[in-house]
Amino acid sequence: MNNDLLHQIALTLIPDVGCVHAKILLEHFGTAENIFKAKKKELGLIEGIGEVRAKQIKDFDNFSDAEQEIIFCEKHHIQTLFITDKNYPQRLLNCYDSPTLLYYRGNANLNASKIISIIGTRNNTDYGKQITEQFVADIELQSDVVILSGLAFGIDAIAHKAALQHNIPTVGVLAHGLDTIYPSQHKSLAKDILLNGGLLTEFRKNTKPDKHNFPRRNRIAAGLSDAAIVIETASKGGSMITAELAYNYNRDVFAVPGKITDSKSSGCLKLIQQNKAIVFTGTEEFMIEMGWQQKKSFIKKQRELFIDLSDDEKVIVEILKEKDSIAIDELYLKSALSSSSVAAAILNLELQNVIISLPGKMYKLA
Repeated sequence: MNNDLLHQIALTLIPDVGCVHAKILLEHFGTAENIFKAKKKELGLIEGIGEVRAKQIKDFDNFSDAEQEIIFCEKHHIQTLFITDKNYPQRLLNCYDSPTLLYYRGNANLNASKIISIIGTRNNTDYGKQITEQFVADIELQSDVVILSGLAFGIDAIAHKAALQHNIPTVGVLAHGLDTIYPSQHKSLAKDILLNGGLLTEFRKNTKPDKHNFPRRNRIAAGLSDAAIVIETASKGGSMITAELAYNYNRDVFAVPGKITDSKSSGCLKLIQQNKAIVFTGTEEFMIEMGWQQKKSFIKKQRELFIDLSDDEKVIVEILKEKDSIAIDELYLKSALSSSSVAAAILNLELQNVIISLPGKMYKLA
């Protein structure tokens, strides 16, 4: 039996000692085992702990439940991520209420360079489905991306399925233990997610998906991401909670605008109105806002699929691939084409949205 893990799990089982208190204790004692070894008086003197919690720690003797959890994790190949572990999701460390211990099944990198939470109503419209699927398709060629959602009906399931379709790792953040799947209709989806992504929770086995667990789940989805995109939501509900949490964690929040008469867009419009969310107008604008650059292969693939370039136009495009932007005079020089040929090629490329003009007679790839 792993002695460190035994005490780490036990720490999460102590009554009245939540993740904030656990963090305080770990900062003072270093390890979970040292917390249990500490004297009651020493524990009671720590600010935020006090005599009552000190007594709860010293009276704790339910290590058998922790042992059973270890057996369950070993049997089902569940990885435990303690808050002091190197492979613990580093973004969560910036949250004041970081989960003390996470249970994880999967192969997705929880410290990937780009992690996006896609959230929304369980009763989505066709518009919401279309926006979600298009966004996921657009970022397919971005490197090291993980899509997070909550495995719920509606937007969550659409996001997971789209990610799987485009071979993007996707992680379902759960409000219950890993011994069950909620909703049960998503058992097949959960199995597919485990093949390219994972399932993550802070709840141990036999924890039911009770109502009060979902806000705790939502804070993980919010804190683990770089950005949260709210596709559709009413003005109240789980998606609004997640968006508020993401905003409070200083994450970038995006909201898809919709009709002012549509209740499923009222939450998105409210977030935008309160300046808690950036208006989501498309993947390209999202990438610019996040400071993420699309791979050039994506641009090249689109042109090859949909645009038939002339020889002169191909010359201009190849030159522009070498630089972020270039002046018209340098295009004349590098292309070795006549000025009229360059002008005609530029005009056609602009009309086809392949290049865009900048102030000062500069040009760049669109």
